[in-house]
Amino acid sequence: MTLEIITDPLLEGVPHGFFTRKGGASSGVFAGLNCGYGSSDQKDIVAINRSRVAGILGVEADHLMGVHQVHSSDAITVDAPGTPAHKADALVTARDGIALSILTADCQPVLFADTKARVIGAAHAGWKGALNGVLEATVAQMENLGASRQNIAAVIGPAISQPNYEVGPEFRDSFVDTDAGYERFFLQGKDDRFHFDLPGFGLFQLKQSGIQSASWTHHCTYADPERFFSYRRSVHEKQADYGRLIAAIRL
Repeated sequence: MTLEIITDPLLEGVPHGFFTRKGGASSGVFAGLNCGYGSSDQKDIVAINRSRVAGILGVEADHLMGVHQVHSSDAITVDAPGTPAHKADALVTARDGIALSILTADCQPVLFADTKARVIGAAHAGWKGALNGVLEATVAQMENLGASRQNIAAVIGPAISQPNYEVGPEFRDSFVDTDAGYERFFLQGKDDRFHFDLPGFGLFQLKQSGIQSASWTHHCTYADPERFFSYRRSVHEKQADYGRLIAAIRL
């Protein structure tokens, strides 16, 4: 089966893709394109999946760079291929032939490009990272490489949508205590539950960072098990583990 790749017109001219789970070598709960070494999937199978992604992007497997994601607001600059994974949640580069990748399973994968300055970025923006500024940090790191905010385009890929993101009052309070205006990203649910708009919040954060060309692909990871892995769905279905989706971009 061939890989299924979601692209966006805002990143036209820049090789990129939000890869679905289709077309991979994994099986069981990981069936398809599981690209996460942090899962309990067989490492050699994950390597095969990642090499397929690298091939689509036209780079060697060791040129498909990632980070050890920890739900932080940290962004790093990648200057050379094959460097060890850092603990961070975003990475940027101006180096040709390097692909930047992010893994998700409900959190937001965000791909960035300034085609004039030839600078790209990728960010893993869960609720914690987004609230603490990982998207702004990515933009700032891109600026350090010569990008300009008015020329950066950013696209949020498949992520959990508001109808499926039920949270408790403590979660909501962590946002509203930071900024009362963040209340608009929550809808009242049943009893004391709320539904959080993660992609809406991500788009807001991008706009606040000066990015005017920003969009979401409008794919919900939770709602479409045939195409996407979902951490929250795996919990609700009492599965032992879950696969990781990959999003990647290169110059």
